[in-house]
Amino acid sequence: MQIYNLPTPALVLDLDILNANLKRMQDKANQFKVSLRPHIKTHKCVEIGRRQIRLGAKGIAVSTFFEAEHFAKAGFEDIFWAFPIPFVYISRALELAEQVRLHIVVDSLLAVDILEKACSGWRGALQVWLKIDCGYHRVGVDPESPLAEELIHRLTRSKSLIFGGILTHAGHSYSARNRKEIVPIAEQERRAVVDFAVRMKAKNYPIPAISIGSTPTMSVTDNLAGITEIRPGNYAFYDYTQAMLGTCSVADCALTVMSTVVSHQPAANYFVIDAGALALSKDPGPTHVSNDMGMGVLFEDYTRKRLHAHIHLQILTQEHGKIVADSAKIIDNRFQVGDRLRILEHHACLTAAQFDRYYVVQGEEVIDEWKVLRGRM
Repeated sequence: MQIYNLPTPALVLDLDILNANLKRMQDKANQFKVSLRPHIKTHKCVEIGRRQIRLGAKGIAVSTFFEAEHFAKAGFEDIFWAFPIPFVYISRALELAEQVRLHIVVDSLLAVDILEKACSGWRGALQVWLKIDCGYHRVGVDPESPLAEELIHRLTRSKSLIFGGILTHAGHSYSARNRKEIVPIAEQERRAVVDFAVRMKAKNYPIPAISIGSTPTMSVTDNLAGITEIRPGNYAFYDYTQAMLGTCSVADCALTVMSTVVSHQPAANYFVIDAGALALSKDPGPTHVSNDMGMGVLFEDYTRKRLHAHIHLQILTQEHGKIVADSAKIIDNRFQVGDRLRILEHHACLTAAQFDRYYVVQGEEVIDEWKVLRGRM
């Protein structure tokens, strides 16, 4: 099948770009002698996860227990649920930990208390990690606080829990305006956990492993001293946000959405496509970098990676996408009903989560379909 015969909206994955992205990050991990544990929340796809493992990834990180269970069923044996565990999942986590090497995250004494009670007398091996806040201020304990050391004390001295190590995530790297601004955030991410680990080791607390990672920071850093593991996810696809931040080029973006023009009124300065919020999400991208990007950008020439100028995907409703031109003349006698457009999304992770399958392509030939494992318990 040719790409322009696909039913739309369609999630299109460029296999050659995907493979190059996967190899580049694995090569970087190898260069710095750290383990790569890709975060599969970006793609939620068994076929892509297997490619990452074959290239040398240590295991995978997931965001939901649904992902953990489904990837375990697919044969993945080392799974890091990189999210503070909701207590309702503890019993099921223990069941899963009897089948695979499962890692979970805590950042509170209450979570440690409840886990210790749940694991008392249990003969399995659940790896429990402490989340450190490196400046993102989403989840994680302040490494300078007394609570951080108290949690390390509890975890390292626990009789029923296995302490896996410490981790952090520099999600605030997405607030940077360019590659140059990401570099110090990457160092902040590294130093937050490495310095904390040094202080704890000086007090005779063992720190078995140190895990960090966001795609922006891992794409630009040249210093991983003291780190044992990295966990980027978006690097598999990249997206227009990453391109605007300077962590990749448009040519590195593996994921696009194919859409069809469904309405174009005479003399109008806009037309409508069949890719709306349920195809592209409503993530506006890095508006702090530029305010005129709209909700996605259109390829004028995909082969040459050239984007349309003066045409903006401005409004997304549930199934409609409204594309507005700077003037009606720009789109006069162009973008007729039935024409196909290829959209570069702002956020690959949220876009992929809107679809049930990837259409995997090489050039303009569709060579496979891969399932997107999206869902809730």
